[in-house]
Amino acid sequence: MSDLASRLDRFVNSQILCVGDLMLDRYIYGQVERISPEAPIPVLLTQRETMTLGGAGNAVHNLASLGGKISVIGVIGKDQAGKELTEVLKNLPTVTAHLLTDTSRPTTQKTRYIGGFQQLIRVDYENSKPISAEIEQKIIALLPAEIKKAKIVILSDYNKGVLTPKIIAKAISLAQKAGKIIIVDPKGRDFWRYSGASYLTPNRKEISEATGTQITDIEKAEKAARGLIHDLSLGAILVKLGADGVCLIRKDEPAIHLHTKAREVFDVSGAGDTVAATLALALASDFSPEEAAELANIAGAIVVGKVGTASVTRDEITRRLLQDEVREVEEKVVGAATIADTAKRWRKQGLKVGFTNGCFDLLHPGHISLLHQAKTKCDKLIVGLNSDSSTRRLKGKNRPIQNEASRSAVLASLADVDQVVIFGEDTPLELIKSVRPDVLVKGANFTVDEIVGADLVKGWGGKVVLADLVEGQSTTDTIAKMAK
Repeated sequence: MSDLASRLDRFVNSQILCVGDLMLDRYIYGQVERISPEAPIPVLLTQRETMTLGGAGNAVHNLASLGGKISVIGVIGKDQAGKELTEVLKNLPTVTAHLLTDTSRPTTQKTRYIGGFQQLIRVDYENSKPISAEIEQKIIALLPAEIKKAKIVILSDYNKGVLTPKIIAKAISLAQKAGKIIIVDPKGRDFWRYSGASYLTPNRKEISEATGTQITDIEKAEKAARGLIHDLSLGAILVKLGADGVCLIRKDEPAIHLHTKAREVFDVSGAGDTVAATLALALASDFSPEEAAELANIAGAIVVGKVGTASVTRDEITRRLLQDEVREVEEKVVGAATIADTAKRWRKQGLKVGFTNGCFDLLHPGHISLLHQAKTKCDKLIVGLNSDSSTRRLKGKNRPIQNEASRSAVLASLADVDQVVIFGEDTPLELIKSVRPDVLVKGANFTVDEIVGADLVKGWGGKVVLADLVEGQSTTDTIAKMAK
């Protein structure tokens, strides 16, 4: 996680092209203190008004707040909302806007009236009919040069008439010829118009409607996505599953399910734009697809904790990554009852379970080498850690130097360690019986016959491994040197 955080500066100035349905989101806030005498409706006493970019504009806003360099193509009406939308885009210094004015339609605008934190009503101004052939041709004429400059192309489709079948087909064709990734945030039931796209980012409802499948679990989401990938010649689909996180499905690759990172959910408005924007920027910045999906999932979780259409920043993602890292370390330390079920689940998944144990009082290179060697022999490594009382019985009344909470936290922070279990007995025999490891690892200062539990592990078909030692490394020697 911290490695991801250290690389977020790559986002800066990555060139993205966004084409789609631009909107102006207006929020009117106030307080409700009475019901109208004219009708059974609340009376909103307005206090303030804000406006921000919505639709494809929200994707642009997120790209800008994350540090990207963006070119956007969209349509506005010849009206006040169009002027305001233009001004908002002008205030984003890394955005170049190509706005085509269509006098036959209004600028798409959504006005939300909010009393306290409760949205009372939304009023929409829009014309969702396809844009005119003249405007369509002007957009198509802009595409070759803009796609050539971009590292990634986003098509943000809100079914408001801008992304016509001709524009979508031309954008995908040009991106394919130029070797550029094209991400589509889709709408509607007809996904065929997105054939050939690199990534689709539908939510649960959208992929359900497009495939005629009720998506009730991850398995059904994966099956529906794989069908679309095959039928539409897509590169991948990142399914947004709300409280269940996201699932990345690629052709001939195992699905990757990333659980939700949301702490609190206030408003899901525009969260899909945030996910698509972060995915695009991460891919443009040379993150792997798995890393890009993880960052997109985190960004989406952050933005749903905000009120209204909102964007996310690199600093917010960094903070969440570091917070998650601390929590993941804490979650690695489990009890003996839990670890038995965990090991059983891993084996059912076809994973090889390894086990080693020790006091690990003052962690030194010898410990690190042992743990690394152990992890190379298995898929999941469980470390049994002697409790404080157990360590005192084995090492003397002045040990351990660090208490079991500190020792377990240090071990859990290591990438090679998957779980840490504290045990109070003098030997890990009962823990080994519970875990039933496939591989038992100890240092080469022992013989196989001296290793506790070796006969059990070999008895159920497991393997005992002696890890090479690092010369001159021991906690006892380190303590002796410190005492001089």
